[in-house]
Amino acid sequence: MGQALDGVRVLDMTHVQSGPSSTQILAWLGAEVVKVEAPGRGDITRTQLRDMPDVDSLYFTMLNCNKSSITLNMKSDDGKKIFADLVARSDVLVENFGPGVMDRFGFTWERLQEINPRIIYASIKGFSEGRYADFKAYEVIAQAMGGSMSTTGFQDGPPVATGAQIGDSGSGIHMVAGILAALFQRVSTNRGQRVQVAMQDVVLNLCRVKLRDQQRLALGPLKEYPIEEFGDEVPRSGNASGGGQPGWAVRCSPGGPNDYIYIIIQPPVWAALAELIGKPELVDDPQWATPEARLHKLDQVFALIETWTEKHTKWEVMDLLNARNVPCGPILSTKELIEDTTLAEAGSVVSVKHPERGEFKTVGCPLRLSDSPVEVTTSPMLGEHNDLVYGELGYSSHRLQELRVAGVI
Repeated sequence: MGQALDGVRVLDMTHVQSGPSSTQILAWLGAEVVKVEAPGRGDITRTQLRDMPDVDSLYFTMLNCNKSSITLNMKSDDGKKIFADLVARSDVLVENFGPGVMDRFGFTWERLQEINPRIIYASIKGFSEGRYADFKAYEVIAQAMGGSMSTTGFQDGPPVATGAQIGDSGSGIHMVAGILAALFQRVSTNRGQRVQVAMQDVVLNLCRVKLRDQQRLALGPLKEYPIEEFGDEVPRSGNASGGGQPGWAVRCSPGGPNDYIYIIIQPPVWAALAELIGKPELVDDPQWATPEARLHKLDQVFALIETWTEKHTKWEVMDLLNARNVPCGPILSTKELIEDTTLAEAGSVVSVKHPERGEFKTVGCPLRLSDSPVEVTTSPMLGEHNDLVYGELGYSSHRLQELRVAGVI
């Protein structure tokens, strides 16, 4: 069986996380992704955060599965000519260099269109046009400037970064959507286009409910937030759900750092929940029976629940609550996730064999298409596919050796 993006050629100029996370998904969906790296050193993440000497780091291997790798010196004249040949045969070019780098290489959008009018040129930057356009961006900078940090944490504490990489990998996922849309539009227009994603915009998009609340705040306090006094900005709200249904993380036995479970109290489940925690009298008590009655004392509600959950493990609580249709989720540590047999069986966590570091675990493709199965394969060695890719462009073995000696590939 084929895959959704069979026949699509992607020239991958990305590095670190935001770009590689995008091109990895394209590769998982069947695109031929050729990663272009600097001769001798490659993507900087090959050597960052190494856990084993002289092998590619997990940082690199977990973001570059299912790709090919070629090396190319973009600053050399021969390198620029080869790059033009690669662009001419590609459908998509993806890069996440700093602002202006591709232009300085001599490959402006106008030049790329001259080489290949059908090319889709996709770029991830820190910021959109305007005051911030030339600023450098990292994951947590995007979180800081996109609304995430100011609304994460507890009211009496500092802004907090989320562990989820919403700036980097979030941008990569948004970029996939843009590239697929451009590929679809090209079917009718027969021409490529620019696709641009800014990390700040992505975080802002993911924080839209906080902009919702900023506007609601102008009309009065936000009752679903466990805050006594409001200013003129959406506050940090700890573990409050921030949605229409109240939620909180409550402690479980034996009391370890992740022995918690997150519980949502929907109106229809209150009776079952009250019975379960040993408070059946609260089912019909007008001071507790309705969402409106509970809203102003959610701290007391969850304290009652926690008195019960502390007697059970989070797994026991999960089973008991789910049996009563109460929405909940245990707080799973990274150790629990990587060892979870359910996730392994579902292909959400997979084992991959690497030729140098041996077997490692990584995430599986989160997109499940019934007619486009995904097998996660290992990341490439630096320049592993030079002979294959450059051979397809017509370069002989003798010429490739000359280019190696000259430091071009």
